Amino acid sequence: MDDAYIHPSADVSPEAQLGPGTRVWHQAHIREGAVIGASCIIGKDVYVDVGVRIGNNVKVQNSALLYHGAEIEDGVLIGPQACLTNDRHPRAITPEGRLKDSGDWVAGRIIVRHGASVGAGAIILTDVTIGVWALVGAGAVVTHDVPDYGLVIGSPARLAGYMCPCGQRLRGHPSGSHTCLICPHCGWTYEPEKPA
Repeated sequence: MDDAYIHPSADVSPEAQLGPGTRVWHQAHIREGAVIGASCIIGKDVYVDVGVRIGNNVKVQNSALLYHGAEIEDGVLIGPQACLTNDRHPRAITPEGRLKDSGDWVAGRIIVRHGASVGAGAIILTDVTIGVWALVGAGAVVTHDVPDYGLVIGSPARLAGYMCPCGQRLRGHPSGSHTCLICPHCGWTYEPEKPA
């Protein structure tokens, strides 16, 4: 952690790992066993739970919550107040009325692939993968996997199109029996896989 910046008000476990050039801002809380790569920005009031793994060049914006079981690949943006959950069957107590502890449940897993973005206030339910360069719209509630380059919006989130790595929405362009999508900004093209 010698090459990382940690704001004096942040609570970073000595058992967490921070890569060089990473910056942790006001009142962020990073738990034991969390691994954060190089050149990341961890915003104000962010919570990074036990064992969360974050790649390089990731931006986690203010008040985002990343719970145990989350894995964030390189170049991802997690928007402000986004929440990556880890329990599909949440309860505070067992059927017998005893307060649950860590031995009473198994954390699910969320993977956010390279270059993807999770919009402000989005909620990602556990056991979901967000594909490469995908975009989750602000306020979306994601209950199923998002394909590579997919754009999902709404609650529950539904596929609404595809995104270019440059951040622009791809437009349809017929090409034979398939639809080739093109970026109106940079000209990049993509042909989505057909569902099986």
